Amino acid sequence: MSEKNYKLTKKDRLTVFWRSQFLQASWNFERMQNVGWAYAMIPALKKLYTTKEDRAQALKRHLEFFNTHPYLAAPVLGVTLTLEEERAAGRDIDNAAIQGVKIGMMGPLAGVGDPIFWGTLRPVLGAFAASLALSKNYLGPIIFFLAWNLIRMAFLWYSQELGYVQGGNIAQNLSGGLMQKLTQGASVLGMFIMGVLVPRWTNMNFPMVLSRVDVDPQDMVNFQAVADAANEGVVSGDMLKNVVTEIQSGLSIEPQQVTTIQNTLDSLLPGIAPLLLTLLCIWLLRKKVSPITIIFGLFVVGIIGYVLGIFG
Repeated sequence: MSEKNYKLTKKDRLTVFWRSQFLQASWNFERMQNVGWAYAMIPALKKLYTTKEDRAQALKRHLEFFNTHPYLAAPVLGVTLTLEEERAAGRDIDNAAIQGVKIGMMGPLAGVGDPIFWGTLRPVLGAFAASLALSKNYLGPIIFFLAWNLIRMAFLWYSQELGYVQGGNIAQNLSGGLMQKLTQGASVLGMFIMGVLVPRWTNMNFPMVLSRVDVDPQDMVNFQAVADAANEGVVSGDMLKNVVTEIQSGLSIEPQQVTTIQNTLDSLLPGIAPLLLTLLCIWLLRKKVSPITIIFGLFVVGIIGYVLGIFG
């Protein structure tokens, strides 16, 4: 068999890449992603094997059980393409060897995709897009759709090519500490960014009054002089300028200085209330409290606090 017949071109690999977008389209409870996997491999198998029997045998071995994170299947695809090339070229690679590599890689990779894609990248992009949407910017959902799919498809293609070029060596790299470090780093980065977004997403107000103190007339803006001048029709620009200067200098515009719970919290650490509420919800989730229970609990506490004047 000539090299031309068993060497996959970039066009062949691109076809496999496009078909891998449908990896989960035929997901089933028995063998999970096997049908989508076999569908992605068909163009390569047709190129590498010429007889009907060889193609049928190749397709059959790729209908075995397969399941991993849908995006982290790409490097496994790349490695498998290399193994199929070598088998078609006559190397002693049996069905068990190819299936063993797939199973050996899909396990470690399955736990990597969740913290990177679902736990970090998607929440961060979603939070950014949602903040734009909340400010009535129509670009929010468009940016999310474009950015997410560009990142996703670029990762699928380049990780498939990495698996194809590295071949079996990539399995050794992934079995080391690289994946653990990558997962931990992505988790830390995701928690950091989501922590920064907490005050932007969560608004809490505590209008309950703690104290009322009468302000000394000398520490107040003299609005009465402006009102008297307005009645006489002699208000000047200098008078208005003086009022603005007095306000900027910190003079009070109210006869009483009112201190609320919110003022006290803001003076200690702005955004501390939303942060504490988020940490409380995380703690309850770790204690196996149902998210539905937490949501209804927040509703009840919020309604009671509003009635009592604690929350605004």
